[in-house]
Amino acid sequence: MVMRPRSRPPIEVSAPAAQVQARFDTSRHELSDATARRLRDACASVATDPVALVEASRDWWPIGLRWARAGMVPALPHAVVRPSSAAEVADVLRICNDDLVPVTAAGGRSGVCGGAVPVRGGIALDVRALSGIVSVDDASCLVEVRAGTVGIDLEETLRGEHALTVGHWPQSIELSTVGGWIACRAAGQYSTRYGKIEDIVAGVEVVLAGGRVVRTGSLAGAGPRAATGPDLTQLFVGSEGTLGVLTSALLRVHPQPRIDRRDAWTFRTFDDGLNAVRRTLRRGATPAVVRLYDAEESRRNFNHDAGNLLVALDEGDDRIVDAAMTVLTEECEAGERLDRRFVDHWYETRNDVSALANVVNMGVVVDTIEVAAPWRTLLSVYEEATDRLRAIEGTIVASAHQSHAYIDGACLYFTFAGMGPDPTDDAWAEAYYRSAWDAVMRATRNHGGSISHHHGIGLVRGAYVAEALGEGYAVLRSLKTALDPNGILNPGKLGLGGAESGW
Repeated sequence: MVMRPRSRPPIEVSAPAAQVQARFDTSRHELSDATARRLRDACASVATDPVALVEASRDWWPIGLRWARAGMVPALPHAVVRPSSAAEVADVLRICNDDLVPVTAAGGRSGVCGGAVPVRGGIALDVRALSGIVSVDDASCLVEVRAGTVGIDLEETLRGEHALTVGHWPQSIELSTVGGWIACRAAGQYSTRYGKIEDIVAGVEVVLAGGRVVRTGSLAGAGPRAATGPDLTQLFVGSEGTLGVLTSALLRVHPQPRIDRRDAWTFRTFDDGLNAVRRTLRRGATPAVVRLYDAEESRRNFNHDAGNLLVALDEGDDRIVDAAMTVLTEECEAGERLDRRFVDHWYETRNDVSALANVVNMGVVVDTIEVAAPWRTLLSVYEEATDRLRAIEGTIVASAHQSHAYIDGACLYFTFAGMGPDPTDDAWAEAYYRSAWDAVMRATRNHGGSISHHHGIGLVRGAYVAEALGEGYAVLRSLKTALDPNGILNPGKLGLGGAESGW
């Protein structure tokens, strides 16, 4: 397996590493000399130099890119520890648990919600050395892979050497890791065909705060669809490093697709397009990609100014693909069929985020927010959220597309951008950013939607978790207490910091 170097966030910190300041105060968790010595005895790679600390201080959280322009990072760890085995992870966690040192695990740090930011300092646990495929079971369509494996490395190896695919294609595939996918409950762009990561993962190996190594699901020999009590695998899917550190995973795979087919339509209204997708899923057809862009995004992303653009792509066995695309075509009768060049354009540019740095450097406050809602209320979420965004002073962009679809609902992916009177006014920028996030969160909750579909909670959504989970929030806190009684694992994330959640 060929390993690529990790890509850094698109904006460099505008200060020498030794002079970089932290946006969050981490001074209350200094690393003692005794703890540092124990960590070096347990792991061959422990770094405390300023360059390593700054690199491990941030992820792709867009507001953090603005701070980088001012010579700041969200938070600085006190050391970067790079274990190369589950045993080393266990030793490191045991030491940190004994000495009450916070641990923030991270892989490619491709998250956009601040989930990999070490807000309490302590240890940044870089798991990228835990990489590579452990085993491939072609007959059962299962692959065991270490958590630090970068997505594109996994996919290219499976296709090139085994004629298999995971089918999980997040926009961040060139830098995100398997462990990050599972920790954040991620979705790939082909999720309507292959499922989200919670549908793909069949078992995990995870190290708990005290150093105990646990294997779940089929990794523990349970077999497919076991009825041996609650599914412990799903306990750690979406836990964002707060309940344990993922070190390996068993993933379901599929034969490499034989064909793909692409089609596009345009609809007079966004609602017409949503209904076409809804009816398609209701009939049991699951094309890998069915993405509906509102009129604003159709113009901006495709130079299409004649309505709301739907791009569709499916892949797999030819008979399955033909059936799915036939159903979609029948349900798109209210739209106008377009040339497949729109789908080709989406495919060729789908992972291109090169414009982000330019926009941030201009002083624009920008981000995307993905939520999900039932079909019954999806249009209401779209309308209220975009109305709320446009009502905020300084907004210059408020748009959305539907990007992942299921029989019961779909994901809406909002984009907002704003600029104040002074592009260098960071106080205005942060206030606007908070207002924009609150606008979409409130609209989503008002209509029974989920506050995150696949980016996770991290820091930016932390303040909304208790409301979103209701009585289930107490259960989540009890799980945290039981599995991590000293609270060392990714503190401040997943809304588990109580009054300190969020930023």
